[in-house]
Amino acid sequence: MDDVGALVELAREGEPVLDELAAHLKDTETFVDRVETKVLLSAENDPLNAIVNIHPGAGGTEAQDWAEMLMRMYLRWAEQNGFKTQMLDYQDGEEAGIKSVTFNVIGEYAYGYLASETGVHRLVRISPFDANKRRHTSFASVAVYPEIDETVEVVIEEKELRIDTYRSAGKGGQHVNTTDSAVRITHLPTGIVVQCQNERSQHKNKAVCMKVLRARLFELEMEKKKDETKSIEDSKLEIAWGSQIRSYVLQPYRLAKDHRTKVEVGDVDRVLDGDLDKFIKAYLQFRARAAA
Repeated sequence: MDDVGALVELAREGEPVLDELAAHLKDTETFVDRVETKVLLSAENDPLNAIVNIHPGAGGTEAQDWAEMLMRMYLRWAEQNGFKTQMLDYQDGEEAGIKSVTFNVIGEYAYGYLASETGVHRLVRISPFDANKRRHTSFASVAVYPEIDETVEVVIEEKELRIDTYRSAGKGGQHVNTTDSAVRITHLPTGIVVQCQNERSQHKNKAVCMKVLRARLFELEMEKKKDETKSIEDSKLEIAWGSQIRSYVLQPYRLAKDHRTKVEVGDVDRVLDGDLDKFIKAYLQFRARAAA
């Protein structure tokens, strides 16, 4: 702000600093916007790392390709905002795209930022897989969980787990596809299933599975508590498979629209390339109002 003030004085004196002043104002506006967003990150789990899981909806190749586009969008967002990512489980689609993917987003407030993305995402476009060039609508679900550290107690009994091992079918080096290193864990009381095949050893894949299972069980417990206390109206923040939270329309017009906050962005390509800041801030403001 001191720099902006000095440039304003120089501009008043007739110095040719308007371009520099405009650049400083833009930087200041971006900074203030980010500070305002961070102020809204006040929930207990907001500072934690995030675990992101993406599944295509019905629709075969179309939906699987859309799921891969969403994965790229979040990985680009993470890269642009200084977060690290770690792939936990990746399953290729049959012709294109992905059947499912789970990855870590690592960094301060990763979960707080990405919690807004949980729900169903809808894409409308001319299908690149349709020889008749017809318009298709595809759906994919995104689930974001906080990565719970070891100081938080989540009781998991060994007898409640079914652990299956299988040969990895994913991309990787020669070792990945030649041993039964992939692990799938089913938590019998809840029916939650987690799997990992990206690490080279069965031991490491099991450890990753347990980390994801802890996060999902913790989130499930938090949801139960929220229902019990009724601190937030269920209708405002409950997001289920049947409710789309955001639409990305590429044909017949171009628009990305969040159905909860009503925020719209015309540059869909920029959104799909990871520019989610406008949607994230609006959701955090929406959440703060709902909790008030």
